[in-house]
Amino acid sequence: MQTTSHIPTPPASGMPVGKYRAFLDTNPVDLPDRTWPTRRITRAPRWMSTDLRDGNQSLIEPMDPTRKRRMFDLLVSMGYKEIEIGFPAASQTDYDFVRSLVDDDAVPEDVTLSVLTQSRPELIERTVDALVGLPRATVHLYNATSPLFRQLVFRNDKPQTVELAVSGTREVIAQAEKRLPEDTIFGFEYSPEIFVDTELDFALEVCESVMDIWQPEDGREIILNLPATIERATPNVYADQIEYMSRNLSRREHIALSVHPHNDRGTGVAAAELALLAGADRVEGCLLGQGERTGNVDLVTLGLNLFTQGVDPGIDFSNLDEVRRVVEYCTSMPTPPRAPYVGELVYTSFSGSHQDAIKKGFSARKAKVAEAGSEDAVVWELPYLPIDPHDVGRSYEAVVRVNSQSGKGGIAYLMSSCHNLELPRRLQIEFSRVVQRHTDTYGGEIDADSLWAIFAAEYLPTAALNASGDMAPWGRFELVKAKITSGEDDRVFLEATLLDNGQECVITGEGGGPIEAFVNGLRSLDVDLRILDYSEHAMSQGGDAHAAAYVEAAVEGQVVWGVGMSSSITRATYRAVLSAVNRALR
Repeated sequence: MQTTSHIPTPPASGMPVGKYRAFLDTNPVDLPDRTWPTRRITRAPRWMSTDLRDGNQSLIEPMDPTRKRRMFDLLVSMGYKEIEIGFPAASQTDYDFVRSLVDDDAVPEDVTLSVLTQSRPELIERTVDALVGLPRATVHLYNATSPLFRQLVFRNDKPQTVELAVSGTREVIAQAEKRLPEDTIFGFEYSPEIFVDTELDFALEVCESVMDIWQPEDGREIILNLPATIERATPNVYADQIEYMSRNLSRREHIALSVHPHNDRGTGVAAAELALLAGADRVEGCLLGQGERTGNVDLVTLGLNLFTQGVDPGIDFSNLDEVRRVVEYCTSMPTPPRAPYVGELVYTSFSGSHQDAIKKGFSARKAKVAEAGSEDAVVWELPYLPIDPHDVGRSYEAVVRVNSQSGKGGIAYLMSSCHNLELPRRLQIEFSRVVQRHTDTYGGEIDADSLWAIFAAEYLPTAALNASGDMAPWGRFELVKAKITSGEDDRVFLEATLLDNGQECVITGEGGGPIEAFVNGLRSLDVDLRILDYSEHAMSQGGDAHAAAYVEAAVEGQVVWGVGMSSSITRATYRAVLSAVNRALR
């Protein structure tokens, strides 16, 4: 045998790498004294949902008014206070939706609606006109500023690009003063579109020129939104860009510095979080990351990332499945099963070692909570689960699921959490082999109900004990009734009536306790039986409480487990003994 000394490196792929350049070679960022790496996020940012604008325009089939209203109501109910609802100058549908919210008085007083417009006077006029009657409204003005868009798409130079932003700002002010009543709380947002590809000094120049027109001051905020319209670099580069702007913008105390990350490189969430470290005050995104191409940053993931760090996101995620259902209904887009926090499988473990760790984690937490007297008094620390599924409306039943990769830990967890059976460790091992035979034969996943059916068929020999009641009874013996009397020296005497292959018979036995007396009685039927281990526990509380008993026994030279359940612990024990005997003689 030889040990590894050298790992061969992959050969050249043959892909046309030469046609691409590193981002920092095209738009360098020089910030050697950056401070964001040592900071922590200690509070939630201002959230802006763009589901009804950016998210909607990216759909194969845009939302109709009913779906748009359903999405709007969901966002309000979750606690979002800034919602971008459309591009009212772009279509009659968007304009009518804004007006419907006004007509229905559907907008709470503390919710600000935002609408987007390009820098064209006729578009700005119609945009502001759509806002009349809203309690709080923001006009979001944008124009592209990057070299590629200046030169290729719009054929503008730098002064023309600045003038477009400045003239649009003037027009927004003029139309707002002309059309909106005095009691409207009006806000202004400006985005240098394609910010990440724009030279930083030029992005700063455009934003300063816009602020010179808007004149931010106390009581007159401006939102400057710096979008990663196309995510083109690692998240740390975006953070450097944001910190540069945050440091160098004048009138910083009157600016809400906003970020709008997309997910083209798959790191939109990381980019948003690093941008917050770098000075951003506000994040724009969509529920579940809807948006053009690979999507906008996912507000659910961002919010729950904060939550798992002990930071209140300010948004209610306590019914995450309902959020997913509404978003899927409104967008007609499915949610990947492994989408962070909300996917069908994200709280699920199939691996046996993972399941065993989770089971032990839940047991340890249960003991700590009992000692502390409160769930909230015990810090959440569980293997493989960064969040308590209950906190987002999920149940523990979905945490561990069984297939051919599963081990005894996962099976034991499901039997405990779904059926209140605390299987002894050696019984776990034995039953896991039974389940493994089933999965090897039939494949697929075994849910909690199927697991119970396998368990009942293996350990509960009579139809009366099977949960479904539709399994055929099996086994030589069935308990009919039993009576215990006490004698001298703590001896007990048993008389029990059994069915032996359907024929009624009576056995008697004597022993130091009910189990020994019952075993001695069975020996009168030529059953070679010796008890090796025994345990019991209550399955429920109250007047209708049931108990479970587990017996490990040597029967006719075989070591097997038996299980019994009853409202009487003694009767459950007799059934467990008969379960072991019947399994050995089966």
